[in-house]
Parts: sequence; structure tokens; C-alpha cells
Amino acid sequence: MSRPSIVGMIPARLASTRLPGKVLLDLAGKPMIQHVYERCLQARHLDEVIVATDDRRVYDAVAGFGGRVEMTGDHHRSGTDRLAEVASRVDCDIIVNIQGDEPMIEPQAIDAAVAPVVEDPVLQMATIATPIDSREEHLDPSAVKVVVDAEGWALYFSRAPIPYFRVDAGADPEHPRVHPVSGITPLKHIGLYVYTREMLLWYTGLEPSTLELTEGLEQLRVLQAGRRIRVVTVNYSPVGVDTPEDLERVRKLLAVEGDSRG
Repeated sequence: MSRPSIVGMIPARLASTRLPGKVLLDLAGKPMIQHVYERCLQARHLDEVIVATDDRRVYDAVAGFGGRVEMTGDHHRSGTDRLAEVASRVDCDIIVNIQGDEPMIEPQAIDAAVAPVVEDPVLQMATIATPIDSREEHLDPSAVKVVVDAEGWALYFSRAPIPYFRVDAGADPEHPRVHPVSGITPLKHIGLYVYTREMLLWYTGLEPSTLELTEGLEQLRVLQAGRRIRVVTVNYSPVGVDTPEDLERVRKLLAVEGDSRG
């Protein structure tokens, strides 16, 4: 059996309420989207990387550094819908949805997410998560949590602190979030997804589900429709760029990384 063809896709738009035009902002002499693109090229499992955008400025920037870019319509509700349009006209077996505002994404995290879908031809969708080690992050609604079963299948995703650590069951709310009785460490979901092409097209053809609308988490559409998502635990926490403060922090990190390489 031949290896499936795998394409990494990066949805990119310029409209951002907190940091307008962020995917084209300069980071160490390159637009942010170029950093993401080049790191994706380092992933062993990706055969190709494509940026999907509805903005000619993004298109020109990606084409300018030699990347592959596809124009899409401007009517899409989400980046996932944007990728589905590109997937409908690209010949591939597996698609990896990679965020365009994570310029320090680790190629190994991409490979970790892809591996189970390559190894199991029945598996249709996978994602990644990382252990939460602070009470603040466990309680933070912007950090999406996921609970998995014994085989690593997602049971539920939520902005709420799941699993809830009951103090009367032995939990100490002032200590890192490892339950002293159960040994459970909560997991933070990382928004990187791997789908078979058929799964992506089916999923984006559904209407948003009630749980999805309640939590504001589109992956709940899959679970509520009765499909499963494999969750791979990784030792990686993304450094996203949503605010001017995030931008400056990433600039400093890239400068340190450049110095260490030099």
C-alpha cells in the first residue's frame, strides 16, 4: 500500500480585530506567514504546503517568497471552510490545518499529529494537546481543554476547566494541576488538525452544531455528529500572536533563536 499524500494548509486572512494584518507583520525581516510556511516545510510528513487566502496582499506576499498560495472566496465562516474550498480542487489524501499566526510552530508537533492518521487508514481526524501545569491556565477560558478516553479519543472539548478538580475529592487548587488521587493532568488543546480529505469535506458541509455554538469551538461539530477525533499529547505549547504584546514577545524569541543558530 502506497503512502498517502499529505498537504499542509495554512488559512490566512488580514482581518483581525486585535492585531490587524498580523500575518503580514514583519518578524526578523520576514512576514509572519513566511515563518509559518518555512517551519511547515521542515515537517517530515508534509509533501507540500499551501497558503489559502481571500486577500490579494497575502497572495502576493506568499508568491513573493516562492510559496504556493491559493485564492479562495471571501464568504467563508472559518479558516476550516477556506481550506475545504482549496481541498475540493487539490488532489491529496490528508490535509493538515495549521494556524497562520504561530510563527514558531514546531515541525515535530505537526509530524506527531499526522503520524496516527498515516499509520491507521481507518482514522479520519486527529489533533494535539499538551499538559496544563498551572491553575491559571486550567481556569482560563481562552485555553481550550480536552478530555480523552483510555485510547486517546476526545471525549469533549471545553473552555471550562475540565476535568473539574473537586477539592473535597483531594484536589488542592493552589498547586499545579495534577490531581493527587487520580493522577490526571488536564490537557490544553492546540488548534492543529489533521483530516482525511473526505472527512474535511463532510465536516464542513454540516451546519454548526448546538454544542459548537455554545462553546465557540468548531471541533464539537464533529463529536456531536458522532465522529471521533484522536488526540496526541505533545510537549509543545504554541506561541500565538494575537496582540501587540505577543508580537514583541515573538520578535524577542526569534532574535534569541537567531543568535543561538549564529
